[in-house]
Amino acid sequence: MQTVHDFPEKSGSASNRTARVLADRAAGEAYVASVCFKHGPPRLTGVELEFTVHHAEDPATPLDPDVLATALGPHAPRTLRPGSPASPLPAGSPVSLEPGCQVEISALPQASLRELDAVVTADLHHLRDRLAAHGLVLGETGIDAHRAPRRLLHTPRYAAMERRFAPIGPGGLTMMCSTAGLQICVDAGEPEHHAARWAAAHAMGPPLLALFANSRVHAGRDTGHASARWLAVHETEAVRTRTAAVAGDDPAGAWAGRLMDVPLLVLPRGDRPWDAPDGLTFADWIDGRGAAALLPRPTVADLDYHLTTMFTPVRPQGYLEIRYLDAQPPEEWLAPVALVSALLARPVTVDKVREIGAPVADRWATAARRGLADPELAAAAAALAELGCAELGATGLAAEQIAEISESVLGRADRSRSKA
Repeated sequence: MQTVHDFPEKSGSASNRTARVLADRAAGEAYVASVCFKHGPPRLTGVELEFTVHHAEDPATPLDPDVLATALGPHAPRTLRPGSPASPLPAGSPVSLEPGCQVEISALPQASLRELDAVVTADLHHLRDRLAAHGLVLGETGIDAHRAPRRLLHTPRYAAMERRFAPIGPGGLTMMCSTAGLQICVDAGEPEHHAARWAAAHAMGPPLLALFANSRVHAGRDTGHASARWLAVHETEAVRTRTAAVAGDDPAGAWAGRLMDVPLLVLPRGDRPWDAPDGLTFADWIDGRGAAALLPRPTVADLDYHLTTMFTPVRPQGYLEIRYLDAQPPEEWLAPVALVSALLARPVTVDKVREIGAPVADRWATAARRGLADPELAAAAAALAELGCAELGATGLAAEQIAEISESVLGRADRSRSKA
């Protein structure tokens, strides 16, 4: 739920954004469109790896936050230990925590997958060694297989989110406290390619969600679903989790318009509760409608914060943050990252991705429930696997890594297609 990648920054200093009041809805939309789809050729790839954390002797034992804070030492986020220096891991990856103390490392974007692999490998080894010294291990699935959701971080944001989601159902608390994702961050590309890359990132979503589904067992129970994690996300609050509109030539404008009409999730207010007025959209806040009449006028910084409360399958952050994949075992994160990078590497490949994904582009729920047991999803996943693996030579990975990734991805796709 946090983003710290060093892709091109939003325009203006932090102090300027805090002071700059938004005059009207048009100003808000113009700002969102300008910062969410940065121009430039695809050149950087980053990854955010989330993991549940468990006591090694008994993974079903409730996690002790104090033990985790001690294990993380100088890397502990201030949400867990307020006085911590919150130092990045040795290769530069910041550490953050989700509400249930799932640990997340956000590897700084690199110009090649070979460099990204080196950074992530070094920081993962360091993290795992520190955890192991205190009897902790990283989980290997996209949802806590052993424990029911329980919020362990006591911040105003997370407390308000829990209260907001509770009347909707259990999905919100589960998403916050039990799930772990693998998020891939790629450049948005040149303006003339924005629409195609945006559409491709969505079109390949259901088949790749199915291909890498890794969250069937939750809290000791077989849910019967390939990705119980993604179902929890979708059951949180539809207005901020549903798929964005991908048709049309102006994804930035469509996204900006949507953001204005999404109700505030939380309203930062210092030590006071952060619960937002019910149903108050950002456009309402700008125009001073309803409960907004009692609030200060929103600034660009407020809009920046509002952007962080969207949990869509693909989220534009100046770059494209692909959020639909389940966490993989710590040693197996590179294969899905390499496949996605290869599928988005060239315009001709992007066009093929859109063609392959089109018949199943809306089957998010089916992908989460049935995975590759669905024949059409299995066929699309296999086609994407073949297409992406054929493009791996341009990723900068070593030949032996390409061979290993291809064998793993193609083998997974072929086995599942045979079963379907």
